Amino acid sequence: MIEVRIAVDAAEADALEAYFCEDYQEHWMLYEDEKQGEHELRGFFDHREAAQSAFGALGAEFPALRGRVWKVERPVADTDWKEAYKLHFRPWSDRGLHWVPVWEADDYPLPEGDCLIPLDPGMAFGTGNHETTRLCVRRLLDARDAWGADNLAGRAVIDAGCGSGILALSARKLGFSPVEGFDNDPDSVAVSVDNARLCGIEDEVAFRWSGLEEGLAGRSVDILMANILADVLCENADLLLGAVRPGGWLILSGILAREADDVARHFRVRAGELWPGGVDRMESRGDGDWADVLLVRAV
Repeated sequence: MIEVRIAVDAAEADALEAYFCEDYQEHWMLYEDEKQGEHELRGFFDHREAAQSAFGALGAEFPALRGRVWKVERPVADTDWKEAYKLHFRPWSDRGLHWVPVWEADDYPLPEGDCLIPLDPGMAFGTGNHETTRLCVRRLLDARDAWGADNLAGRAVIDAGCGSGILALSARKLGFSPVEGFDNDPDSVAVSVDNARLCGIEDEVAFRWSGLEEGLAGRSVDILMANILADVLCENADLLLGAVRPGGWLILSGILAREADDVARHFRVRAGELWPGGVDRMESRGDGDWADVLLVRAV
């Protein structure tokens, strides 16, 4: 196996990260040297020809990368790539929930009364360390606080584009039910199912391999989370809005901060036409270069 490294600037790293959030990449990952402020695109491949082919495909999406010189090319052990994601997953917590790598779970100091969510994301998107995931989790906790922890049973939740399953699993651990998630990447669904098993709730959360249209057809839920890209969200606004019942929350993430106003404006217009009572509340919250948009449907 070989490793290739390509230097990219901060703007290119942001664009690539957004693309990787939507289009699962088996071989590519991004690395940031925070002290030096430098970014690299790194890839792990069985041989040089596979690397060239994958880089050509990525160049079709990002023309500025074409012709970029590979900074490093060296043999690596196969296990280095398979384990590389573990370097970027650190425990974190918020309001009683703790998201912890499964390989650290046994030694994690969990405060009494708090809830542990052990995860092994593999190469699926979603460790909770990314801003877009954290934004969604915080909205879930806001909903718990608004409705009361004893009033969540019977409040249905869907995680559209579930990645590693972290949002759906968090919802169930908080007490929401029924909870389900779907993703158009079968590998992500498999990882989500495995993580549900690690959490001991494999029979309490349903994960499906599905696209947005099939996954939301005929659905009506109290919370719909969609951590996708801004353009995909806007293209499917009617579908997303149509799956939220009166009084429900639509939590949108995967949005670059500079896009948040445009996304909010688009959804407000469409909600005004599709929701008979209109929007009860709408707001956006930022985290670094990313933002979410929350719409609460009027009762």
